[in-house]
Amino acid sequence: MTINHDRLFKELISTFFIEFIELFLPTIACDIDKQSIQFLPEEVLTDVTAGEKKIIDLLAKVKYQEKETYFLIHLEAQSYTQQDFAKRMFKYFARLYEKYDLPIYPVVIFSFDEPLRLEPKTHSITFSNLDVLKFEFAAIQLNRISWRDYLTQQNPVAAALMAKMNISLEERPQVKAECLRLLTTFKLDPARMQLIFGFIDTYLNLNETEEQTFKVVISTMGLDQKEEYMQILTSWEKKAAQKALEQVALNSLREGISMEIVARITGLTVERVQQLQAELQTGN
Repeated sequence: MTINHDRLFKELISTFFIEFIELFLPTIACDIDKQSIQFLPEEVLTDVTAGEKKIIDLLAKVKYQEKETYFLIHLEAQSYTQQDFAKRMFKYFARLYEKYDLPIYPVVIFSFDEPLRLEPKTHSITFSNLDVLKFEFAAIQLNRISWRDYLTQQNPVAAALMAKMNISLEERPQVKAECLRLLTTFKLDPARMQLIFGFIDTYLNLNETEEQTFKVVISTMGLDQKEEYMQILTSWEKKAAQKALEQVALNSLREGISMEIVARITGLTVERVQQLQAELQTGN
């Protein structure tokens, strides 16, 4: 199954934007007016030379240092290594700066597993007698960050992103258990709890052997006795079962089976089957 990395990261960070800034950009977080945050409409930039279109992942407009003026936080989640990425980031910066005429703070989360080398975060143009440009963005390269450094962070973004940090194969079950242990310490509503658990489960989708180790670790931690953990697990299982039924419904609708029969087969409401039919027709 193909993972929509951009969507997962955008959903996580837009939901927990302040928590993300506090975790990775604490200096900026101190000076942001948290009541002023506005997420701007989706931006589509066209690269004429490469013939490509780029959808900006996340663009937030915020007040800074108690001033009346705003600045933009442009955040990109990069799930694969890309040649001249720093140069591309400068082009995005230049287009956004031209459009909004506001200071821009560019941030990139490198979320790929390989390579482990440090990714460039500057783009420069220099001559022997002139420095024309030095562009730099804040870089968060998850595969170079130790998950152990975030074990005690009381931050839901830490619980999620530990799943994408520098993890050896044998550590995967333990890290998933630690992510869930941290998650049970937060007082979050069910929807946001499920968002984080879904993120963790996507990136630490354990095989059968790992699952056995995971259960041992969970038991050793005493998590399987905690009501919060059982609530997360039960809710997730219900959501997974719902998704499975919806997939059956989609497959049936593609084969031309009527909505009434699909609803009866799956147990889904007719209204939900109608929504799924509409999604098929629009290609979503």
